[in-house]
Formats: sequence, C-alpha cells, structure tokens
Amino acid sequence: MTDAVTAYLGIGSNLGNRQENLERALGLLAQRMRLGKISSIYDTEPLGDTSQPRFLNMAVQVFTHLAPEGLLALAKGIEAKMGRAGKTGQPRPIDIDILIYGDKVMETPALTVPHPRMTERSFVLVPLAEIAPDLRHPVSGKTMKELQKAIKEVQGVFRWEASEEG
Repeated sequence: MTDAVTAYLGIGSNLGNRQENLERALGLLAQRMRLGKISSIYDTEPLGDTSQPRFLNMAVQVFTHLAPEGLLALAKGIEAKMGRAGKTGQPRPIDIDILIYGDKVMETPALTVPHPRMTERSFVLVPLAEIAPDLRHPVSGKTMKELQKAIKEVQGVFRWEASEEG
C-alpha cells in the first residue's frame, strides 16, 4: 500500500447549527481517513452575496490514500449527505474544499489543486496558516504564513468562541 498523502481541506458552514455541521463533517471525514491538525473555528463574512448568513470556517490536515478525484467525490458525498443543495455562492450547511493535496498541481474541469482562489481568501489562509504556517504553496513556493500576511484585507475573520447556537 502506498503512503498516505497529506492534504489540507477548508470546511465552512453558514446554515443551521454551523458549529455542529463542522463537527459532523469532521466525523464523516474521519471515517474514511486519518485527521491531522485541526484549526480553530473562525467566524467570517460571506463573499459575494453579503446578505447571506456569516460562515464558520476551519482548516483540517488529512492523511488520505484517495486520489484527488476520490477525495473530491468523498467531499461532495458528505456535502450531499448533510443537505447541501444549490450552486456555489449560496448559503449551505457545509462546504468542503480541497486546498492542497501533497505537492500536486492539477487542473481538470472538476478539480483544480491547489485551490485556485485560496491565496486571495483570508477565511482560508488564516485557519490554514494556524495549523501549517510553514507549508509551501506548490505553485508560488510561498508559505501559508507569507500568503496570509500578503492579504491586505483580513477584516471579517474572527476566532470563534464555542457557544450554543440555535
């Protein structure tokens, strides 16, 4: 059996009990792979349609034997199981993105790795830099900490203090 690949996922939720949704997604991922470092949870502003509810976002390191396409299929399956419907940019109970998959660089109609917009998004880079500050972006070669510092706008990203959510 080949060695597991270290990948990093971004997980977000802005419908229902957001914290519970994140925890459930982690539980479902853990059934299929080993979880590594898990970031704090961050309360973040939505991109695009700012009238939708705020997100809770986090990053998680995973060790997987799945190919990138298999990991994508698993992520989409978990999203569907948890009730995600609709298009990108719509409110959703869960969103799971593959941010980095080993040192792989790929672009297919279904999947681009590393995630094409991760370097512009503080809601991705803040939690990712927390758990993997020295991880290098496979294209730019910059560390997550360097990429996070390069983003001028980090407004709207706050560490979430666990609380009861309705």
